[in-house]
Amino acid sequence: MHDDRSPSMVRLAAASLVGTAIEFYDFFVYGTAAALVLGPLFFPTVSPLAGTFAAFGTFAVGFLSRPLGSALFGPLGDRYGRRPVLVFSLLLTGVATVAVGFVPTYDSIGAAAPVLLLTLRFLQGLGLGGEWGGAVLLTAEHAPERRRGLWAGIPQIGPSVGFLLANGVMLALSATLSEADFRSWGWRVPFWAAAVLVAAGLLLRAQLTESPQFRELAERDERAATPLAEVVRGHWRLVLLTAGGLAVGYAVFYTVTTWSLAYGTERLGVDRTVMLGCVMAAVAALGAVTPLAAHLGDRFGRRSMCLAGCAGTVLWMFPMVALLGTGRAPLMFLGFLGALLAFVAMFAVTAAYLPELYEPRVRCTGAALGYNLGGVLGGGLTPLVATALSRGDGPPWGVAAYLTGVALLSLGCFALLPETRPADGTDRPLPRPMEAGEAAV
Repeated sequence: MHDDRSPSMVRLAAASLVGTAIEFYDFFVYGTAAALVLGPLFFPTVSPLAGTFAAFGTFAVGFLSRPLGSALFGPLGDRYGRRPVLVFSLLLTGVATVAVGFVPTYDSIGAAAPVLLLTLRFLQGLGLGGEWGGAVLLTAEHAPERRRGLWAGIPQIGPSVGFLLANGVMLALSATLSEADFRSWGWRVPFWAAAVLVAAGLLLRAQLTESPQFRELAERDERAATPLAEVVRGHWRLVLLTAGGLAVGYAVFYTVTTWSLAYGTERLGVDRTVMLGCVMAAVAALGAVTPLAAHLGDRFGRRSMCLAGCAGTVLWMFPMVALLGTGRAPLMFLGFLGALLAFVAMFAVTAAYLPELYEPRVRCTGAALGYNLGGVLGGGLTPLVATALSRGDGPPWGVAAYLTGVALLSLGCFALLPETRPADGTDRPLPRPMEAGEAAV
């Protein structure tokens, strides 16, 4: 293991962070475009509300394909190494993202436009499904045990950075271009910009070294012959519990960063730049506190932090919706901030928690499957459900009730999972991974 102060560990964590930020930039820029412009451009024959539904439907496809990406790239990571997965997943996501910027609208090619959009979104999700497992495993498996949570939490800043990059470009274009220019070509610029970011990410990731735990497995010839089959056969309960536990994090994050943009601009009449500014400020705070939350996971335990995050979500969803309904920027920001602080308690420790739950020979497959299935449950469906629940007049209390219900489900799932990090912070062997049908300890 590297010493936690060594330059190699710093370089490794930084490279993982940059690559993850680029991949999530690609994923998030689509979500913002779906909330702001894709409905009328690609689904103009339906009502504005139905267009929003359709745009969020293509958004959801990216989540549905993420577990398939895990099933594809995860076994490659367990058989051939974590490092190759990072390169191929970044390339796939990047090419699909750039291509979205060139898709003609419905007015130009008719029904072929949304079909192309759907296909590229599917490929985006496929690549991202392989990204997370490789990035966090490469960092977690290099990290010293006592600070595994902190170092593995560094790549978890990447989604915040990617979101801020994507929305910063959108905000700048929205503020400087006319409405006609933004809808004509301005929204495409963030997709085209992904080409430069992907090239930089590939250069960084080509210099990474393979994780020591995988090298040991390869040297002893103990790699799983069929990692996906082993996970499905022996760890299916663990996969389902982790997916259910992580569902609330996805639900909260995409309620704040995607659905609220559409609701605020379309239903409340808040200016697009104001909504983007409120959300971006809250996400910037999320990124800033991620290392602290990850460190607390080293100190107090991973599961303890996840349970605290679920409880905080239960308590905050109704206040968040009330604050959003005011349409006032400071109050909306406060609502978003409280929700994301509850979210980060879970999110920051996930990069250490999920790998610790699986044995090294199937770790890339198992951790990625649980993580991305949680995205299907919580992220892909939430903008659609929230849009449906907010159709009436008055504050969308149904959205708050839905998120509270998801939080209670996740709370129950985390309660059934074992703790992997002792609360006293001492070094002890990791618990034996749970088998199918086994109770938590």
